Amino acid sequence: MAQKVKADKPAVEMKWPGSGPGRRELQPYLAHIDQAVKDGPFSDSWESLAAYRTPAWYEDAKFGIFIHWGVYSVPAFMSEWYPRMMYLRSNPCFWHHLFKYGPQSKFGYKDFIPQFKAEKFDADSWAKLFKSAGARYVAPVAEHHDGFAMYDCGFSKWSAAQMGPKRDLIRELSEAVRKNGMTFGLSSHRAEHWWFLNGGRNFNSDVNDPALSSFYGPAMPEQAPLSKEYLDDWLARCAELVDLYQPQVFWFDWWIEQPAFEPFRKKFAAFYYNRAKQWGKEVVLNYKNKAFPDGAAVLDLERSGLGEIRPLVWQTDTSVSYISWGYIQGDKFKDPGRLIRTLVDTVSKNGVLLLNIGPRSDGTVPEEAQNILLEIGKWLEVNGEAIYGTRPWKVFGEGPTRHERNTKYGAGELTEKQLTEKDIRFTKKGDILYALVMGWPKDGKVNIKSLGSDSGLIGKISSVKLLGSASELKWTQSGGGLMVTLPEQKPCDHALALAIT
Repeated sequence: MAQKVKADKPAVEMKWPGSGPGRRELQPYLAHIDQAVKDGPFSDSWESLAAYRTPAWYEDAKFGIFIHWGVYSVPAFMSEWYPRMMYLRSNPCFWHHLFKYGPQSKFGYKDFIPQFKAEKFDADSWAKLFKSAGARYVAPVAEHHDGFAMYDCGFSKWSAAQMGPKRDLIRELSEAVRKNGMTFGLSSHRAEHWWFLNGGRNFNSDVNDPALSSFYGPAMPEQAPLSKEYLDDWLARCAELVDLYQPQVFWFDWWIEQPAFEPFRKKFAAFYYNRAKQWGKEVVLNYKNKAFPDGAAVLDLERSGLGEIRPLVWQTDTSVSYISWGYIQGDKFKDPGRLIRTLVDTVSKNGVLLLNIGPRSDGTVPEEAQNILLEIGKWLEVNGEAIYGTRPWKVFGEGPTRHERNTKYGAGELTEKQLTEKDIRFTKKGDILYALVMGWPKDGKVNIKSLGSDSGLIGKISSVKLLGSASELKWTQSGGGLMVTLPEQKPCDHALALAIT
């Protein structure tokens, strides 16, 4: 459960310098970051950051909610990458935009901001939904690649606090999440903004308007050397999010792995870990690929999974829908049973699931997403004992389906084999071993070969119970496995969990 503490005041007070894009001065803030790093205990070196330890609260949580919500939710077409694709002539989004809204020189991405009103956004109702889903932490996108901050950013006027809704949406959600007993986190995708809108440089578009450079810029070629000015700004914006909202999860997208970011991401990690020490909180920093060495932060795999138990805790993020992370019209939603099986498979391999939803621009959550979350919550009410606070067993499971998804971003989810009632996954808590069967067997019987008396993995079994059922089970342990006869009445849909001592 999240610590119910109020966010402390920023170490550097906000100021209106009288001109410029924001109200916080960059150089004093960079000095504040340097001082926090100097004060320790972490310094900006890989040797120092190797002392980081993943907090137990995160290992226990197992399940969080990710939220992609922003100006891109207004056009609601193709994906949350609309702001990039609408400036790429080779992309269908370019022509969709041209025919529906007019030339990009007359109606650019900025012109969606007044339509992003969030007029039906109720942070408390969101938090209650996430709690009902069984989530233990929540991490909204604070700034996506488009450069529009969903929070009260002191380095830019292009924010939800000053435009569109004219509300600090991240503040509202952070307070509601904590009030409802969950841990608050957030994500920054600012790094990719360096090149994200560069398609608009190649024709007559509003990206080339100097008056809009504080929003659309730099819009550089992706391979162009990163400037120190941009890297300093990236570091300051990330640190500001830490100071303003005290997130206990900070999630980064893939592009921070660029070599030019290395000293800056090391400094940010040291700053974040040191600030957390000052708050008396334990935090998690998520990264992709090889942006951080093993152990210095927590690895995240996008829409991907692992085939074996990873000794270090890891995270997978995926979405309730197949096509887009943000809201789009006509998206295709997943079966909740599939997502429950993904959760179980991930937890059995020492992982954590961060499940994304994409709200509409008005702040309402699509009914399909709500139903999925509530179905997951219903399952966790019965079987959460086998998920929360557990650790991996000697082996992750057994069965014919490997379920090792593509660990490179792509169509891994679309091609993965589905787990069935013949697949079993294990978790443990204290002296109890949980065997989670990925479906209800048609004959009502489960044979778990890994738990046979001759398997060498387990000793003599004394009891077997079905979570959510008061029925006394019939079972036998032999050299061929643990054979369990299930009751006629199902305690839940989807996967079932056996508690074994």
